[in-house]
Amino acid sequence: MISRRRVLVGAAALAATAALGSPPNSKPRRIALNNLHTGERLEIEYFRDDAYVADALAAIEVLLRAFRNGERHAIDPKLMDYLVDVAAQVAAPPAFSVISGYRSPETNDRLHERSNGVSQKSLHMQGRAIDVRMTGIESTVLAAGAEELQRGGVGFYRASNFVHLDTGAFRTWRG
Repeated sequence: MISRRRVLVGAAALAATAALGSPPNSKPRRIALNNLHTGERLEIEYFRDDAYVADALAAIEVLLRAFRNGERHAIDPKLMDYLVDVAAQVAAPPAFSVISGYRSPETNDRLHERSNGVSQKSLHMQGRAIDVRMTGIESTVLAAGAEELQRGGVGFYRASNFVHLDTGAFRTWRG
């Protein structure tokens, strides 16, 4: 028989897990990333035993560093969750080619001066945005899958063939 106390303790544990920001599904999570500018590749389990793996997040930070100057910044682990969930939404393994991860403020300023498609307050500068494509998945399909999740930013850039994803508020745009 389940007691009221046991139900309350279970609910409290569930609430605590949610408050810590763990993915809704606490199974191990893996991701594969290929940095198109540096040629570096990484396939790694970044979440296991109900926690993000610090060494894996550090390796992701290195791979997603600003490729122009080597500057590193912590990457929001929820961005990796978002990528994995988008891959699942389009029925593909979570393997991404990365066009841009972290972007230094100096680089962002230069890009913003050249293009109105680059936000002056880009979430790339906070480690909360990534520009990607997937082998074998059209970028239109990838963007549509992300939009269906209705979480974070989704920008589709047809001419450059990539999708921008971020952990900000849900919004969409075409570049």
